[in-house]
Amino acid sequence: MAVQGGVAPRPASAQAAGQPAIAISLADRRLYLTTPDGGTRSFPVAIGRPGVSIPVGDSAVKRKRRDPTWHPTAHQRREKPSLPSAVPPGPGNPLGKFALDLGWPAIAIHGTNEPESVGRRASGGCFRMLPGDIATVFAAAEVGTPVRVLRGSLGGQGGLPSEPKPVPAPPAAAADNPTAAGRATAPIAAVPVRLAPARPSPGALPPDPVPDPRCESVTAPLRRMICDLPALALLDGRARGLQMRFLGSVADPQARAEASYGFIQDERRFHERISALCWVRQGTEGDPAVAAAAQSCLSDALERRISDVNERIAALGGGTRLAARP
Repeated sequence: MAVQGGVAPRPASAQAAGQPAIAISLADRRLYLTTPDGGTRSFPVAIGRPGVSIPVGDSAVKRKRRDPTWHPTAHQRREKPSLPSAVPPGPGNPLGKFALDLGWPAIAIHGTNEPESVGRRASGGCFRMLPGDIATVFAAAEVGTPVRVLRGSLGGQGGLPSEPKPVPAPPAAAADNPTAAGRATAPIAAVPVRLAPARPSPGALPPDPVPDPRCESVTAPLRRMICDLPALALLDGRARGLQMRFLGSVADPQARAEASYGFIQDERRFHERISALCWVRQGTEGDPAVAAAAQSCLSDALERRISDVNERIAALGGGTRLAARP
């Protein structure tokens, strides 16, 4: 899809602060990179294949990985037992040479070893780019760069439409693909991308946190961080508190048992997601940069988990959704 040219207006607030911004249009299947000087370039991307949920809303770049190692999730390995536990950098790595991890669990903007898939609905939920294009975006984006994903088109538009409503990110991890739709680098109107803080529902009460009884013996680096850091432990405890409060309100034993089993399965999937997205090599968790990246990743994942628990409770007829943030 061609991007119409034009003179970029006054830069949006993200650019006024000297920062880049990224917007991804699912309708266009393109990524728009707005530079600090207000110029915008666009690149084709692959988006989630039919039947795969695609995250929509505001996020940010949480981590940059050069020559990333791909770690298939347990779910992916169950679907395809021939997958190894890890794929090192190289021509067989579906992430290509660069990856920008976003705030949604297991979702990234990355390269690909299947360039013919760029421009198509071909990924597992991530946004794949051609090798040269991801190198450009990787160099321009910094940790903290705002990212907005929207369903509508940005071709020839003077800015974004109204604030999109976020939807849950897919649970599967990322190794994705699209077709080479031609590159367009003509400037378009600056795309204002701004991160909006989440707001609790009016009148909602935060759930009482329930500590994880496994914290006394857990040794896995990510789980240890959740147990040891009060902010993470609070988010984790609130997800558990939501579950306990709901289960305590279910009078029918059979319904309570079924709901409890569903929560257990959700928790297992959550741990698969954070293991893939926030992965830390054993013994490196003491490195300040590694720890900071993992903690930021875990914080986002735990807040998403609270939302997921709320959604399951609502689906089960649990009534009012409870506040996610402390």
